[in-house]
Amino acid sequence: MTSTFHGIETAKRSLFTQMAGMNTTGHNIANASTPGYSRQIVGTAATRPIEVPTLHKSTAPGQLGTGVEVTYIKRVRDQFLDEQYWNANRSLGDWEIQAGTLAKLEAIFNEPSDAGLTTVINNFWKSWSEFSKDPENVTSRKIVRENALALVDAFNETSKKITDMQTDLTRSLSVNADHVNTLAEQIAQLNYEINRIEGLGDNANDLKDQRDLIIDELSKMGNVIVEREESSYYRVLFGGVELVQGNNANPVTTAGLEAAYTGNGLNSGELFGIIKSRDSIVQDYLDQLNEMANTIANGDVEVTIPAGSVLPEGTVFNGITYTGANRTLTSDLTVTVKGINGLHQLGYIFTSPAQRAGEFFSSKGGPLTAASFSLSAAIEQDPNRIASSLRVIPGTVATGDQVVKGNNTLALLMSGLRDKMFTFNPISSNNGITKGTFDDYYRGMMGQLGVQSREALRQQENNQLLVDQVDNRRQSVSGVSLDEEMANLIKLQHAYGAASRLMTTMDQNLDRVINSMGIVGR
Repeated sequence: MTSTFHGIETAKRSLFTQMAGMNTTGHNIANASTPGYSRQIVGTAATRPIEVPTLHKSTAPGQLGTGVEVTYIKRVRDQFLDEQYWNANRSLGDWEIQAGTLAKLEAIFNEPSDAGLTTVINNFWKSWSEFSKDPENVTSRKIVRENALALVDAFNETSKKITDMQTDLTRSLSVNADHVNTLAEQIAQLNYEINRIEGLGDNANDLKDQRDLIIDELSKMGNVIVEREESSYYRVLFGGVELVQGNNANPVTTAGLEAAYTGNGLNSGELFGIIKSRDSIVQDYLDQLNEMANTIANGDVEVTIPAGSVLPEGTVFNGITYTGANRTLTSDLTVTVKGINGLHQLGYIFTSPAQRAGEFFSSKGGPLTAASFSLSAAIEQDPNRIASSLRVIPGTVATGDQVVKGNNTLALLMSGLRDKMFTFNPISSNNGITKGTFDDYYRGMMGQLGVQSREALRQQENNQLLVDQVDNRRQSVSGVSLDEEMANLIKLQHAYGAASRLMTTMDQNLDRVINSMGIVGR
C-alpha cells in the first residue's frame, strides 16, 4: 500500500510543473517584441515511478507513477538559420555603404543640371567660340576669362568635396572600429556569464539571446565566423582576425582593418564597404577628375595650324625648329600640342612689339590636379594676356614683330579643341577612355557613375530581401507567436486547475481518514 500522502506529492509536483510552464509562457509573451529574443519552452518528464510495496512481487500490472517534473527550460533556436542571416547581413552592409557613397558622388557631380560640370565646360568652349568672332572685343575676352575661372572653381570645388568624402569615410572607419571593439567586449563578458551559468547545468537562455543579437549587429559590419565551443564560449573571427576568444576581446584598429582589407581577410560588411568606397570608388573618380584637369591643360591633342600662321621664334615641331622666315607656314601643319597651354603658347598677345603668350592654365603648386588647377595669374589679372592671333607682321630687330590684332586663328583653334581627340593617361578601374574628346571623357565618367550607382542600389535591394527572408524564417522558428502562447497558457491553466482539484480531493480524503474514521462508539 502506498503512502497516504502519495497523491498530495503527485499533485504538488504537477502544480509546480504547470506553474513553471505558465511562468515561461508569460516570459515569452512579455518579450514578444524584444529584439533578438527567442521563445523558450519547458521540457517535462514523468518522475521516477515506484513499485507498489507488498511482501512479495506484486502480480498487479505496472508501476505507480509519482508525477511530473521540469527537465529543462531552453530557447528555440536554429544555428543554421543564424549563420545564413549573418552571411546575408554582411553583404547588405557592404552594398548599403557603396550605394550611399555613389549617391553622394552623384550629388557632388550633380549631373545633368544647370550647375554641373557639363554646363561649366560647355560655357567655356562657347566663350572661345564667341571670342573668335571678334577677338578685339574686350567683353568677349573677359567672358573667356570668367568662364575659365568658373571651370577652375568647378574643378577645385568638386575635388574638395570628393576629398572631404574620403576624410569622412576615414573618420567613419575609426568610429566603426571603436564600435566593433565595444561589441567584442560585450561578447567576451557574455561568454563569461554564460559559461558560469551553464557550468552549473542551467541554460542561460536570455544571455545567449543577447550574445546572438550582438553577433547579428557585428555581422553587418564585416565577415564574421562564429565557432561554438563546448564550454559555451563563442570564438569570433572578424575579417579573418580573432576578435573574441573565451572571455577575452582582441581590439581591432583601423590599420589592422586596412591590412585585413588588403589581404582579403576583410571581404564584406560595412567596414569593407567603407574602405572600398574610400580607396577604390571615391579615389577612382578623384583620379579621373585629376586626369581631366591635367589633360585639358597639358594633354596631347592634335591640331592643324593653317597656312599663313607665324609660329613663335624657336618653336620645335616634329624635330624641326622654326626660326626666321621659316616661322611663316606655307601650308597647313598638323602637330601635337600639349593641351590648351601648348596651343595658347603658340599665339601672340596684343602688345607692341608682339609677345608670345604664356600658359593659359597653371598649377597652384605641385603636379596639376583638380585641386591645384588654376587660371594663369597673368590672365586672371589682365584678360588682354589671352591670345587670339597666330599672325604677326615681321619687323626689324629694333621694332620687333607687330601682331595682327584682328586675327582669330588661335581663338578658332581653341574653340575647335572641344571636338578634338585628347590623349588621357590610363587609370586603373576608370571608364576606359584613353583617347577621346574632353566631353566624351566626362560623359563616360558620368555614365560609369550612373551604372555603378544603379548596380549598388540593385544589390542593396536584393540583399535586403534576402536578409528579410532569412530573418522571417528565423522568426518562424524562434519568434514568439502570441496566439500559440495564449493557447499554451489556457492548456497549462487547465492542467493547473486539475492538479489543484487533485490536491483538494486528496485533502478531503485525508480529512475523512483523520477526522471521520475510528470514531465508532463515541
